Amino acid sequence: MATKQPLITTLPDGKICDYIDGAIRNDTPEEYVRQNIERRLVKELGYKPERIAIEFPIKVGSSTKRVDIAIFPDGAQHLQQHIDIIIECKHDKVKPSDKKDGEDQLKSYLSSCPNAQWGMWTNGRHKSVFRRVEAAGRVVWEEPNDIPAHDGNIDDTDRPTRNKLVRSTDDNLLFSFRTCHDHIYITDGLPKDKAFFELLKVIFCKIHDERNIPKPLDFYATAKEKASNDGRLTVQKRIGKIFDEVKKRYPAIFDANDVITLKPRSLAYIVGEIQRYSFLDTHIDVKGKAYEELVGSNLRGDRGEFFTPRNVQRMAIRMLEVQPGEKILDPSCGTGGFLVIAMNEVIDRLKGSVRGIPESDAYRQALNEKIREIASRCFFGFDINRELVKATKMNMVMNNDGSGNILQNDSLMHPHQWEPEFRDQLAKALEIDSTELRGPDEIGYFDVIATNPPFGGKLPVSDRETLSQFELAHVWKPTGDSQWRMTNDLHGSRPPEILFIERCWQLLRPGGRMAIVLPDGILGNPELGYVRYWMMVHCRVVASIDLHPDTFQPNNGTQTSVLILQKKTEKEMRKEEKQGQLDDYEIFMAQTFAIGHDKRGNIVYKRNDDGEEILFPADGEDTELYELSAAGDATRRILRPTKQIDDDTPVVAQEFIDWKKSAVLGW
Repeated sequence: MATKQPLITTLPDGKICDYIDGAIRNDTPEEYVRQNIERRLVKELGYKPERIAIEFPIKVGSSTKRVDIAIFPDGAQHLQQHIDIIIECKHDKVKPSDKKDGEDQLKSYLSSCPNAQWGMWTNGRHKSVFRRVEAAGRVVWEEPNDIPAHDGNIDDTDRPTRNKLVRSTDDNLLFSFRTCHDHIYITDGLPKDKAFFELLKVIFCKIHDERNIPKPLDFYATAKEKASNDGRLTVQKRIGKIFDEVKKRYPAIFDANDVITLKPRSLAYIVGEIQRYSFLDTHIDVKGKAYEELVGSNLRGDRGEFFTPRNVQRMAIRMLEVQPGEKILDPSCGTGGFLVIAMNEVIDRLKGSVRGIPESDAYRQALNEKIREIASRCFFGFDINRELVKATKMNMVMNNDGSGNILQNDSLMHPHQWEPEFRDQLAKALEIDSTELRGPDEIGYFDVIATNPPFGGKLPVSDRETLSQFELAHVWKPTGDSQWRMTNDLHGSRPPEILFIERCWQLLRPGGRMAIVLPDGILGNPELGYVRYWMMVHCRVVASIDLHPDTFQPNNGTQTSVLILQKKTEKEMRKEEKQGQLDDYEIFMAQTFAIGHDKRGNIVYKRNDDGEEILFPADGEDTELYELSAAGDATRRILRPTKQIDDDTPVVAQEFIDWKKSAVLGW
């Protein structure tokens, strides 16, 4: 038996290991696009890696060119005359109309390969697909929705069936979302935020159609329909009928008189672009990254809305260990990332409790009904930004068909100032009388809170009625014995993050727990010692996680921490007050030295002491292991060694869970 080779290799700085052929190449914007496409060919469309050649040389006239990706028939020699499909990948600065590197370059390559029928050109923001057809002695360039899958079946590119929908991998769904959004923005001339919401209407139609079991899929646009005005109008009518059903299903998101206002040309293009994906089966992180990038680039406002990275959200939710039936709230929900991750954690627990039951249409329908029930009873989100509230509802539905109770409200406002509609909706979801929500001491109905409140000196709260609700809005004086005394005087204004600490405490049940992202100044500034004192008196400080300085880059360089706090009961606070000192207990403390990206937002991978990126073998084995592809019964692929993102948050979460086994926390 041959001796196994070492399991780990390294990459020099600025290099990548090609997914198909394992070659070491420069890590460029074009290469980023190509690597995503390569993975899509194997993981989504089922092509064997041995059918694919990278930077394959071909003769174009008297010169030799290299095509980015060439695909050959199964078992065929890699010769120019055997090429089936050519794919050209560019960075996003290259336009399709560019004379040198645009679509015409691809067509010239196809024309030079006698059997190459199909071609795709993409820059990660735009995708063009061409099929070369001979008609009446001349070449006609058809424009299908997509290249065919490994089996050559072109019907699935026109009208996919349920069993042929594919899970998106890597950033390919993000590419599709960008492509659709940019198409609307350019073709329809809509502002970015309007383009975003029009795209979301179409996405909702796609999700609803997938869930409309057992009826055949109606969310499709054939290449023939896209090519004519009559065909586009047919697509518009078909999708319009689906949207009518969507409005009835989600009246809290869409008004009865809402319509899809996209031009028929744009609508048909978008439907054709995303119809092949399964939004139900695509992983939450793939959908989340694509969705939240769109939200961030279109709806981020000027109120300190720097959305929490998903890895930090996942760490916090894992540490909180949300259980089915617990009420969880994010009072500053943004795009709803904390809630979506929590909901999926709860769903995983539900699936675990019924493991062994074969998945079927009936199983999925029953599970979706249970998810909607839990979402309506247990998941809550408030945000002052009305557009983000709608975006959060959509995010919740896209990720598991439960929009929860996502409501527009200023979370710091005094309860007696709440709008009647908000108060009634909240009370109904909490199954209480709305008159019980009278003041800040009567809103503690939640088991878990996870939030990243807006923070910064540019957002002070100065309304005296709002400030009067909070002990932390008062002036505090040190007593000389490491304690503080609250006075009757109110500050003229307070940063919102300080008030959010107390508001979250007010919203929790006794014994409830919260994860809150806070600027480090609260934890270290001597002038804010009273805030720390207040937290220790009213809460058990369970954990403090010092986040990497680049956590919120490239948007915000504020250094932050995640605090896990547990609300003390009245009995616990009276006991400590009577004994004249706080109880002693252990606090879990950790620091993240790596957060997965740098200050420019670029992904950071694990490196060795020489600064080279480390390649980790797939599944802990060597590079010659094979497995079945998800896209075809007989397709097999090599598991290439891969880079691993340098991110400490999963380790912190697991260390906390292990530590908690010996701590007495009550959850």
